[in-house]
Amino acid sequence: MKDKRVLIISSEVVPYLPQTEQAINSFQIPKAINEQGGQTRIFMPRYGLINERRHQLHEVIRLSGMNLVINDMDMPLIIKVASIPKERMQVYFIDNEEYFKRRSILHDDKGKCHKDNDERMIFFTKGVVETVKKLNWSPDIIHLHGWFTALFPLYLKNYFKDEPLFSESKIISSIYEPNFEGAFSHNFEEKVAFDGIEKALISDLEMANYQALTKLAIAHSDGLIMASENLPEATVEEINTSKKPKLTYVESKNEEVYLKFYSDKF
Repeated sequence: MKDKRVLIISSEVVPYLPQTEQAINSFQIPKAINEQGGQTRIFMPRYGLINERRHQLHEVIRLSGMNLVINDMDMPLIIKVASIPKERMQVYFIDNEEYFKRRSILHDDKGKCHKDNDERMIFFTKGVVETVKKLNWSPDIIHLHGWFTALFPLYLKNYFKDEPLFSESKIISSIYEPNFEGAFSHNFEEKVAFDGIEKALISDLEMANYQALTKLAIAHSDGLIMASENLPEATVEEINTSKKPKLTYVESKNEEVYLKFYSDKF
């Protein structure tokens, strides 16, 4: 792992959010990489419930100020950064008043997905990539955590396909068990198609449910990790039939096996 550059992208990371399986993994994995001599950058959304003063977030003016076009609307991109205490790890936060100011993560107080999660996903995807471009930091591996990052493989291999910074990057997706039911958007396909991505690649987004999002991530990733013990059978079958390098849930709990997967396969 020495000197290998790994970009970690997740909707949840401790210590900024509660200790879910995904949030813990999104911290422990880059920590292990750093300890083995690798380099990491972590990206997550800056939700309104994150206490900026306690975690010492500050805006990075040289990275902020860009507008991203989301479904024909200009949306300002704000970048904030913080360091995880006692660790050599920097976390970059993608922020926007419209999408991330609310004091919740991906669900409302009734447990239902926010109806604009589709636009939030597109904004987060574009925001991370544009920020990494400004940093001029070319990752060897891009490791995605959770369904909120499902658009990254698709966008990197299509919308950003001519971007030399990512030409050699390999994409790993960690798949977690579902935490919502039904579809949260009926216009998702149209909003992604607005970015010039062929409809044949995004037909699954006609019904933006968990299965459609994980299927999209699996189809365009280079490697896969079963990050939850109780994944739906259809998702496990999708991963197995993809014939892509993978780790089972049990294997993913062994740090040595995990880092060997990084080194040997990518």
